[in-house]
Amino acid sequence: MKLSNLKDLQTKALAAALNVKGREVLVERLAELGLPSKKSEAYRYFDAESLFAKEYKTLSYLPKTIDEGEKIVIVDGVVASAPKGLRIYYEACEQIDLEHFDPMYYLGHLLSPHVIKIEIDGDVELDIEHHFTQSDALISYRIVLYNQSNRHATLYEDFVAEDIENTLVLYGYDMHIARDSTLNVVKLQTMQDKQYNMIASNRVNVAKQANVMLKSFDLGGDQGLQMLKVDLDERAHVEAGHLLYLNEESKRGIVSQIIHKGEYSTSKQEAKNILDGHARGIFDALIRVEHSAKYTKAEQNSKAILLNEKAYMVAKPQLEIYIDELEASHGATTGQLDEKQLFYLQSRGISYVEARKMLVIAFANTLIETVKDSRHQERIKEAFESVFYTNH
Repeated sequence: MKLSNLKDLQTKALAAALNVKGREVLVERLAELGLPSKKSEAYRYFDAESLFAKEYKTLSYLPKTIDEGEKIVIVDGVVASAPKGLRIYYEACEQIDLEHFDPMYYLGHLLSPHVIKIEIDGDVELDIEHHFTQSDALISYRIVLYNQSNRHATLYEDFVAEDIENTLVLYGYDMHIARDSTLNVVKLQTMQDKQYNMIASNRVNVAKQANVMLKSFDLGGDQGLQMLKVDLDERAHVEAGHLLYLNEESKRGIVSQIIHKGEYSTSKQEAKNILDGHARGIFDALIRVEHSAKYTKAEQNSKAILLNEKAYMVAKPQLEIYIDELEASHGATTGQLDEKQLFYLQSRGISYVEARKMLVIAFANTLIETVKDSRHQERIKEAFESVFYTNH
């Protein structure tokens, strides 16, 4: 399959090319938005066309018997194991966001007519481990996640790739955060050596008085883009943190829309970006406050450190506001390491190279330390330092 063959197709031709029936609304939305290109606002700084021009084999996603294990393990889009008693099964997705800005959200649903549905019961911690084993493949799957009202759960996500190449992963979540609940999501991605490319298109619906914390630690190589749309109901809250470390010629980042729909809803979004080599980092983030969202509080900030003069950061924080009764701020800074701090450390007998490493690690740790669980916090620190020291 070559995704570029879907370009500029109208609804009927697109449905025929994807061999789908009975999902006309999704096909119409995909045709309306069009396959991403350099002219697409959300993909302007990401080389999607080169990925879509490649030929990929498609996989059959036949459900298998789910073994009992400590983690949810998903291998090439199929659940292999899960903790005992967890409600996890395949079904057609009943709630699809028809206002999502990302065409790949709709393509992902069209390629995955049966989603992986996970229902989180109670105050629990869950681990999801994604494994990719196929070269030259298009791996597409979606996860629908529900939690319970008045409960507080945590989800940890990891990605593991075998010795593969030229693979494109299209995956993502439809998360439904129940009223008066809290869900913490911590995502760690350490893929290196161009093992696969990923476009992750997510939708998060946060109900009244619910809280969601979304923390992503992207230490990957090659190309990857996280598309994120968050809808906030009355007194709902989202805290989003993104750490990005790139080297060589990687192109990775996040494009997000946080939409305040209910009164007294609040959001905080923070990005820390560390770029070396010829890497390109992307932080293209919009906070929109609707007419119905009086007394909103919204905060957005991106900071980037360039360790090489050929590294490039796209920082585009945006506010779109339709009311006066709110508090909102946004900003972005891009620069090099502080020369005064470097000089101070060197004056204490620390070499220039080691001083740079210390400052970069301290910069990253301010975001890593927002992960409350000390075990996972240490694991992320170790992963970051391992990747960073390997390249320095």
